[in-house]
Amino acid sequence: MIDSLFLSASNHLLAQSGWARKRLQPHAGRTARLDLPPVGAIDFSISSDGHLAQWTSDESPDVLLRLTVGQLPQALTEGMEAVMRQVRIEGNAEFADALGFVFRHLRWDLEEDLSRVVGDIAAHRLVETGRQLSEQGRRAISNASGNLIEYLVEEEPLLVSRTALPAFASEIAELRDAVARLDKHVERVARRC
Repeated sequence: MIDSLFLSASNHLLAQSGWARKRLQPHAGRTARLDLPPVGAIDFSISSDGHLAQWTSDESPDVLLRLTVGQLPQALTEGMEAVMRQVRIEGNAEFADALGFVFRHLRWDLEEDLSRVVGDIAAHRLVETGRQLSEQGRRAISNASGNLIEYLVEEEPLLVSRTALPAFASEIAELRDAVARLDKHVERVARRC
C-alpha cells in the first residue's frame, strides 16, 4: 500500500514538473529502493517518460536510498531539502545524483490542482490565503517563543541571558575557589584539633 501511495504521489508531482521528468529520462530502466525502517522498502524504476514505475525483483537496485520514518515530519516544517540532507544514498553516482536533485526540488503545485476543482481565481485566492495564514502562524509562534524566553530570562529568571553568561560563569568560578579555600581551612582546623 505504501508503495502505491508513494508512486502515485511522486508521479503526480512529476506530471506537474517537466524538468524533473527530463532529468530522470536518461536513467530509464534503472532501479532504486527507498528503505524506510521500520515501515519497509519501496522499490521502483524509471519509465521511459521519466515517471516512476513499480519494480519487483530479487536483484539489487542500482541505487539505495535510506531514510528513517522519524525524519519525515521534518518535511512539513523544513521542506524536502532538509529531509534529503538526511538521506543516505548508495549505488550508481549519476542516477543517485539525478534522484537526489529531483526529490530535493520537486514541489507540489497546489494552486494548479485546486484550479481544476474550484477554478483559477478561487484557487489563487485560497492558496494566497493559506500562505498568509501560514506566515502569520509562524510569526505568532516566533513572537510567543521570544516572549516566553524573555519572561524566563527577565521576569522569572530560570534561564541566563547570553550577555549575562560570562559574568555568571565568573561568579561560579569565584564561588568554586572560595569553597576550595574554605575546605582547606576546615582541613587545617580539623588537623589542629
